[in-house]
Amino acid sequence: MQYTTLGTTDLKVSKICLGTMTWGQQNTEAEGHEQMTYALDQGVNFWDTAEMYSIPGRAETYGSTEKIIGTWFKKTGKRDQVVLATKIVGPSPGITWVRDGKIDYSRASIHAAVEASLQRLQTDYVDLYQLHWPERRTNFFGKKEFKYSASDPWQDNFLEVLETMQGLVQQGKIRHFGISNETPWGFSRFLNLAEQHDLPRVQTVQNPYSLLNRTYEIGMSEISIREKAGLIAYSPMGFGMLSGKYHKGLDKPTDRINQFKQYSRYNSEISKKATGEYLALAEENGMTLAEMSLAFVSTRPFVTANIIGATSMEQLKENIGSIKFDISKDLMKEINAIHQKYSNPAP
Repeated sequence: MQYTTLGTTDLKVSKICLGTMTWGQQNTEAEGHEQMTYALDQGVNFWDTAEMYSIPGRAETYGSTEKIIGTWFKKTGKRDQVVLATKIVGPSPGITWVRDGKIDYSRASIHAAVEASLQRLQTDYVDLYQLHWPERRTNFFGKKEFKYSASDPWQDNFLEVLETMQGLVQQGKIRHFGISNETPWGFSRFLNLAEQHDLPRVQTVQNPYSLLNRTYEIGMSEISIREKAGLIAYSPMGFGMLSGKYHKGLDKPTDRINQFKQYSRYNSEISKKATGEYLALAEENGMTLAEMSLAFVSTRPFVTANIIGATSMEQLKENIGSIKFDISKDLMKEINAIHQKYSNPAP
């Protein structure tokens, strides 16, 4: 396994981060436990979850993933071997079962969310606590353009959020702070306020990044490099599209894109065409598409860690094994040629 440093902290984290959002819905507790044990044995010490997992979010499965992680910690006693990240759910009109639908990033909500996560996770602290998505109306979850809305009720509370995080750090309940699904404006504002007021700085950004979505490179990557606040890339496999199984006819009805039709982000015709060309390129270079897709993400200079997820042990082993592969200059040229032809088909 390869390791890097989490932001400006002294925490060493594996370049491969274990994603967990299928545990409790697509995967059983026993399967989640098996994945955790195998991943840690392979040196994967960085794990990511969220209070709203498993996905897709439902009242019946809310918090199920954190509970599965918690029972593994209790069973194994290996909490101290894991750098654990979780997230507070962001405001959404469709989520009514979390804190009675009163979802925001107020001090009270953040404290309530942290306490509930700690209880489910059966731990006293979280190493990295993240905002799952912005509280304000902005462009994330597949939206390329920012469309200003005068009716947006949000008022700038970034300073209050950082002060709340500082209090949680002082109490020993969280160690570090991160953001997710954020824009350059939000990223920069959090960093500037933290510096001005000596508050916890953003250590990581968890945004989508893959061969089908390289929008992070446009405005965010430079900030990540210059401010030492790297990307924790999610969906590096495009919900399985970049495994090549859909092109080879190896997909199953239970696979994510087939089972959850609402997740159409990676399933457009242009995404399928781009994937077909990436598949041919990978095989020409003696790699599976999954290996090339994950190696591409892991080797980018602004990436702190690459979140891999799996619903089977076979997938997990291949995904973790991708850390052994590199992307040569010649291969990168060919990847970029396809990218120019199909630029960010799944933002």
